[in-house]
Amino acid sequence: MKIRSVASNARKQCFVIQAGSTTYDFPFSELSVVPTPKDPVAAVWIDKELGNQGLSYSLQSGKTDSLLLEQILAFHEDPEYLREQLLYRLTMDAQRILKKRKLSKRALARRLKTSPMQLYRLLDQTFYGKTIDQMVKLLYALGHTVEISSRQAA
Repeated sequence: MKIRSVASNARKQCFVIQAGSTTYDFPFSELSVVPTPKDPVAAVWIDKELGNQGLSYSLQSGKTDSLLLEQILAFHEDPEYLREQLLYRLTMDAQRILKKRKLSKRALARRLKTSPMQLYRLLDQTFYGKTIDQMVKLLYALGHTVEISSRQAA
């Protein structure tokens, strides 16, 4: 997902970010370089150097900083972002376990009753087309259990 537009809202003390079809407010108080009434935001822009997945801003004093879309999604606890983070952690666990077990990928693919190509996709931490169900099956095939718990959000 890329940032489509960004604006500063001094009255609400936040940046207003349009990413995909969703609009997010990100409060100034969460920034590392915080604007103040005496040092307000002078400019905010979608940062091309961040691949349109971040914004940069400068204050009147000349201080500048950047904010990544990931930080915005994490702040808002975006469900799709959280799902991708869980898939990433499960994939990294599977890679670590597979390396320790010294089990061939072909043998693991046979255990899962899938093709080696599908196994490579499951082990690719940048591929998010997989499901959590597939990752649970993979981890069980590696001899590990997965515990899922829920708790009320803060």
